[in-house]
Amino acid sequence: MNSLEPVFGSLKKAQAQLAREHRQKKDKALKAAMTAIDAARGAILRANEADLAKARSRGMKEALVDRLFLDEQRIDGILEGLATVIRLEDPIGRVKAGWTLPNGLFVEQVTVPLGVAAIIYESRPNVTVDAFSLAYKAGCAILLRGSSAALESNRALVKAIKQGLEQDGIPDAVSLADSGTREEVDEILNARGYIDVVLPRGGRDLIRRVVDHARVPVIETGAGNCHIFVEKSADLKNAMDIIENAKLQKPGACNSVETLLVDRAIVFSLMRQLAPRVAGKMELRCDIDSHMASAENGVPPGLVLKGAWSEDWETEFLDTILAVKTVESLDEAIDHINYYGTGHSEAILTRNLPAAEEFCRRVDAACVYVNASTRFTDGGEFGFGAELGISTQKFHARGPMGLEALTTIQYRITGQGQIRP
Repeated sequence: MNSLEPVFGSLKKAQAQLAREHRQKKDKALKAAMTAIDAARGAILRANEADLAKARSRGMKEALVDRLFLDEQRIDGILEGLATVIRLEDPIGRVKAGWTLPNGLFVEQVTVPLGVAAIIYESRPNVTVDAFSLAYKAGCAILLRGSSAALESNRALVKAIKQGLEQDGIPDAVSLADSGTREEVDEILNARGYIDVVLPRGGRDLIRRVVDHARVPVIETGAGNCHIFVEKSADLKNAMDIIENAKLQKPGACNSVETLLVDRAIVFSLMRQLAPRVAGKMELRCDIDSHMASAENGVPPGLVLKGAWSEDWETEFLDTILAVKTVESLDEAIDHINYYGTGHSEAILTRNLPAAEEFCRRVDAACVYVNASTRFTDGGEFGFGAELGISTQKFHARGPMGLEALTTIQYRITGQGQIRP
């Protein structure tokens, strides 16, 4: 017997039970889990301190350590996300469409739970609670497989969740795979008949490994090589604020900007303002024209200014590094994004409505912004309360994945004795 097979069986049994629960019972269970997490703050924070110490001892860069970090405020945020999920309408049992056939059969399209989900993710202990809450509300059991970097934090969080569910819920509907071995991941990816969907959430290597090796269905989340294009009509003051927010508000997030594309007509006016503003805050990796513009009056004190290489255009830095490229036109910006982008989040800053509309029509990404920071690509910001990840694929789920991503369709057909001739 494989090591996780009993867990798979328990999750499948729990999901069958959970699928029968009405909204009131599911919400009551989520409230109990919320209360238990709140009561376990001390244990959760102590576990997180152990993870942080281990991460820093191994040389993890601070932008990634920040992904791992928990404090009272972040626990408050986790609980508020859970509370938002509780307030959302139940996604199960909705009649999405209905029609009567010429033979009198009545066909309904109804939402049902997707089944047993597994999520494989890196750092980010908040994902543990987000994924659990969305799955439970959607009537799905979930197997959580976090990274070794967040192991103690995840154990403490899942312990609290299960304690809450023991009071008012189905504790076997959530489980943590915590051996930390590659064999454990392989077992999850091959659990046909037990796991209905796998969601990888993390860096490019993790996602690619899951996609390449899974024998169960995968909802692919993508790395975030996100761009901002500053079109020549843009309001430069607003552009400064948006660029700084998109890069520095949380550099290790998948929706932070990695490459800035600047119309040649404004490259000098933009970079003359941007370079001193970000000095000491981020490193700029510039092509020849944007480099010249940044250093036109001498390199601003504290600014790390380097030349850009071709590989910089395809790199998700997850750090305080911004690549800058000068482009000749809207067409070149769109072509660059569609070649190097990962289909995550892309933005145009402009006061030209036709340019904005053209950008939105032609850019191939889950989320396309006009005059706003890419940092808003997030389930919580979109009103979902939490998210499973950002899907960059083009079927079933795309963009921030909330409750709807964990539902599927059942056709219910009612007749009065019809038979097919």
